[in-house]
Amino acid sequence: MTNLFSLQGRKALVTGANTGLGQAIAVGLAAAGAEVICAARRAPEETLEIIARAGGTAAPLALDFADPLAARDVFAGKGYDILVNNAGIIRRADAVEFSEADWDDVMDVNLKALFFTCQVFAKELLAKGRPGKIVNIASLLSFQGGIRVPSYTAAKHGVSGLTKLLANEWAAKGINVNAIAPGYIETNNTEALRDDPDRNKAILDRIPANRWGKPKDIAGAAVFLSSTAADYIHGAILNVDGGWLAR
Repeated sequence: MTNLFSLQGRKALVTGANTGLGQAIAVGLAAAGAEVICAARRAPEETLEIIARAGGTAAPLALDFADPLAARDVFAGKGYDILVNNAGIIRRADAVEFSEADWDDVMDVNLKALFFTCQVFAKELLAKGRPGKIVNIASLLSFQGGIRVPSYTAAKHGVSGLTKLLANEWAAKGINVNAIAPGYIETNNTEALRDDPDRNKAILDRIPANRWGKPKDIAGAAVFLSSTAADYIHGAILNVDGGWLAR
């Protein structure tokens, strides 16, 4: 039987691939056989080294989604099959103090850039009549409100909604659009929470798995949603959260 989870012969773009979740996803896709283009603002040298040591194939691509249309020329004629929209930023402040700049910066990178990257990716596939997979990185805050992260919460709710809308439009055309909602994962974005003893304890007390997630915990879900095993999955938001939302 053909390996349903193999990505051999596929080409993937992973955004924000220089660290954290993006790095783990890029490494996971490469281990499954994909050629992975690692897009990031800063050179993803560590990611490329990890993939190369494991015998995988990867290359860098400089993209800064402070320009939401940064990917406008990325896909034409390049043979991509998989897009993982992972790039994101976060800003923390009380809602009464939150600035317009912090609102706009987060919304541009986390939501506007995601939509227009999906759009240009799908345009290329539709023009060629080829199938493809889009995996967006949502969040627990696609379902909950959180505290002190208003623009991040709004953007991640938007990611969930856009995932479903794009799935509705493109499922019949061979493009799967799904999302992963990571729980509390040990990344740069959550460092402030882990460094706060009270917040750290409150978070751990609610997670049934009784630990923070590791970036590699997200990689398997990304491989699955990018593979033929997920061909009949459209518009799903897959929670990878140690049981947080089941609590």
